[in-house]
Amino acid sequence: MAPKAEARAEAERLMAAFRDAGAVPVEADILQPAEVLLDLYGEDIRARAYVTNDPLRGEMMLRPDFTVPVVQKHMSEGAEPARYCYAGEVFRKQEHLTVRKSEYVQVGYEVFTRENPHRADAEVFALFAGLLADLALRAATGDIAILMAAVRGLRTLESRKAALLRHIWRPRRFTELLDRYGGRAPVPEPRARLLSALARGEAPAGAPLVGLRSATEIAARLAALKEDAAAAPISAEEVARLDDLLNLSAKGPEALAHLRDMARDMPAIAATVDRLEARLDALASLGVDVAALDFEASHGRTTLEYYDGFVFSFHAADPGLPPVASGGRYDALTAVPGQGRSIPAVGGVIRPGLVADLREARRC
Repeated sequence: MAPKAEARAEAERLMAAFRDAGAVPVEADILQPAEVLLDLYGEDIRARAYVTNDPLRGEMMLRPDFTVPVVQKHMSEGAEPARYCYAGEVFRKQEHLTVRKSEYVQVGYEVFTRENPHRADAEVFALFAGLLADLALRAATGDIAILMAAVRGLRTLESRKAALLRHIWRPRRFTELLDRYGGRAPVPEPRARLLSALARGEAPAGAPLVGLRSATEIAARLAALKEDAAAAPISAEEVARLDDLLNLSAKGPEALAHLRDMARDMPAIAATVDRLEARLDALASLGVDVAALDFEASHGRTTLEYYDGFVFSFHAADPGLPPVASGGRYDALTAVPGQGRSIPAVGGVIRPGLVADLREARRC
């Protein structure tokens, strides 16, 4: 069978399994309004997406994945609860020539339900694990909600917490901010000069406006900078605990025990740790060996920005290959197209072409 035919056959097998699990097949246009996707995925997606201008519809984007179009469809016309599946091409720019393709088929499964979110997490993961069991992949899990709760619990300015939350999906920038807010790194020279001038009352008055910010916005930004400069650093103890959390990597039960210990000093994460325990119990009830399941607290921090809870991925032995499958929870994303309405949602995608390649390699 030709490679493309094998990939199509694999996609059909996966779609049949998703339909058997109760999912309704849906489709999404290849061209999507760029403004909407940028609002929901985050501006960083622009560097990895194919964007064009349509004379009638404005800036458009070749779909980078299916999740946002499926969420839009559900929030406008879907019943509750709901399960959807889909298959089709997605498009991602690659900076260098690698095994990672800029166009590939994606098959996905999404669950929208208000009941037992930890059970829905386990349902999606267990379904994927079963479908990919013969490939001997390594599964990794994480929980972005635990990191977000830890940041929200810091004893510092709300503006600092907002900045850290905004950069959770950019680990390098997040670390730079944490080092600065914790007093472990000097303030960048341009900012230091500006703060020094502000402290001396030398902020430029009557200077011409450059860019799109209004005078009011600029004044608010300067006031925020002054407030930040006057604030005490985040304590060394809090920074150390956050570092410990970010570096946590263990099997599921050991990770849970460590997080329980951490919650004594970081009570803000207690509720999310409870949800992790409920999820592990639900996974075990579905036959997943949680004692062998990897948990990495920083897992998912380099994926699309809409994940805000449980995250997972399945990896082949070759570290140069992209994840064979990945997914997670994205509750907050549903509120945007829902115009204030929202529904808990979790899902994942599988690359059938990569699955077909791995199966062929195992036969050789």
